[in-house]
Amino acid sequence: MKGLEPLPAVDRGSVAPGSDMQWQRIVWPVVVFVAGIVLWDLVVRIGDIPPYLLPGPLLVFQTLIADWSILSESLGVTLLTALEGFIAAAVGGIALALMFNQSKWLEYSLLPYAIVLQVTPVIAIAPLMLIYLPQQTAVVVCAWIVAFFPVLANTTLGLNSVDRNLAGLFQLYRASRWQVLCYLKLPAALPFILGGLRIAGGLSLIGAVAAEIAAGAAGAGSGLAYRISESSYRLNIPRMFAALLLLSVAGIVIYMLLALVSHVVLRRWHESALRKEK
Repeated sequence: MKGLEPLPAVDRGSVAPGSDMQWQRIVWPVVVFVAGIVLWDLVVRIGDIPPYLLPGPLLVFQTLIADWSILSESLGVTLLTALEGFIAAAVGGIALALMFNQSKWLEYSLLPYAIVLQVTPVIAIAPLMLIYLPQQTAVVVCAWIVAFFPVLANTTLGLNSVDRNLAGLFQLYRASRWQVLCYLKLPAALPFILGGLRIAGGLSLIGAVAAEIAAGAAGAGSGLAYRISESSYRLNIPRMFAALLLLSVAGIVIYMLLALVSHVVLRRWHESALRKEK
């Protein structure tokens, strides 16, 4: 047709296969991290800031190595607490969502209380838990409270997001309630469940740390939160930074492990994890 210009041909040989993008996703965060460390070190050196106000990154790293025996023991306690809270949240959240899906009366009766539990700050609940429960049990319960609702909400959303045409097909073939749940609703809800678990993993760590801080002196000899509080009281700021660094790394590792599990489970069939065509 007159007036229309042909589109320029794409030189496919010059387009790098998506490996460039993969490398950029790794390289740029590393560049930002290194730049942040260098900037931190320069601020400390140029400003001649004493270690009890702001330790340099090298001193924090040296403290991490020197106090590794103390910090690693505390990290193990915090991670164990977070793991127990996460397992309780995963089992409880998924089970309660399944019951909600099977009984609307149960959902109408209990969901408001689950929301109340979620919106109440755990730092306000923790002292009450520490009065009525043993210290370790109270900390685990706090981690469970924080991590529980995302699993419940995501699983409920997934179970209610079933394709109506498929639901009608199952109804047409007179599938039982159990068959609908196992072969239709649970597979449809699986990506939502895994998304809720990814959120709950980090939140269980936050809940454990908040409860340990609330425990205060009662949590002597326990997790990383106690070490941070103890270090601040003694003005051992390098150890406090080292403990914070360990907490951050633990949170990142938990998220990456759960994201890997989600990818392995979904990579062969769900759109969110399928490899994009180049």
